[in-house]
Amino acid sequence: MVNTKRNILKEDVESILLQNSDFSLLKDKTILITGATGLIGSVLSDMLCFLNEHFSLNLKLLLISRHEKKSENSCKKYIAHDVNLPFDTNEKIDFIIHAASNTHPVQYASEPIQTITANIFGTYNLLELAAKNSGCRFILASSVEIYGDDRLGMQKGFSESDCGYLDCNTVRAGYNESKRLCETLCQAYKAEKGVDFVSARLCRAYGPTLKKDDSKVMSQFLRNGAEKKDIVLKSEGLQYYSYIYSADAASAIIYLMLSGKSGEVYNVAGKKSDIHLKDLAKLIAEYAGTKVIFDLPSDIEKKGFSKSQHAVLNTEKIRALGWKSLYSINDGCKRTIDFLFNEFK
Repeated sequence: MVNTKRNILKEDVESILLQNSDFSLLKDKTILITGATGLIGSVLSDMLCFLNEHFSLNLKLLLISRHEKKSENSCKKYIAHDVNLPFDTNEKIDFIIHAASNTHPVQYASEPIQTITANIFGTYNLLELAAKNSGCRFILASSVEIYGDDRLGMQKGFSESDCGYLDCNTVRAGYNESKRLCETLCQAYKAEKGVDFVSARLCRAYGPTLKKDDSKVMSQFLRNGAEKKDIVLKSEGLQYYSYIYSADAASAIIYLMLSGKSGEVYNVAGKKSDIHLKDLAKLIAEYAGTKVIFDLPSDIEKKGFSKSQHAVLNTEKIRALGWKSLYSINDGCKRTIDFLFNEFK
């Protein structure tokens, strides 16, 4: 483990310059972002502020979060608002990035109604706002969870037109099904009201900006690694998933905002980041100098666990558009652990 302090967040933000985008398209634009203080939203807003300063874009960011927050950056304006409620502003909005959602297992199990409503009502309210702002582009942060479980063993993973198995008659399915409906709502608004939208189907994301209460397995692994604790595996670890580092996820959203085709959906995953859960636990334990142990999950944890055992994304479509991820699962985990280790010191 690297013990020297590294400005990892600064490196993450500045990595956006390695993407081949025409950032001049953001000149004098106003961008509204929900989930702006979350794992991806926080990196995303910092990336856009960095681009604003680097290219003198005169950008304005309206950042929606649950609690009002002060910003030291003049291009950022935080607004406390519940996405379940309609939102309006006198500002002319050029882009809306909807990244607000309950995103971890304990929330899925303990707040299943809020999980569903935040996804559906939040998307509906923001699409209404997009429809009122002529020329506004709407970017939906969707999820690999909409695919369900790959029971056919597709060699190249899920492509955007595929659909796996999903049992809708479970509490846990509330997240998956509501995310599916969010994408359908986008198509409905494009067809009926001409809303320009692009959807980013993100795989399981992680990174230095993960929240302390994030109950995702990956987040628990990384926190334990940073604290030099044993990595606790609560299954046989046979689940095979795609992952993405938060900076890569944020850069993909910006790339699709500028270059994605209207009405299209794009899978987003990291390079060399498809891995079995047991191998992920081993990778993190080895870097942290600890070991993997097995433990039984609590009842609340079981209710929030994904039923999917195999969910890998095919990213040929977004790569053909010109975007590429920068961080492998190995690099991303090390960066996250190094950052958290120094935060915990």
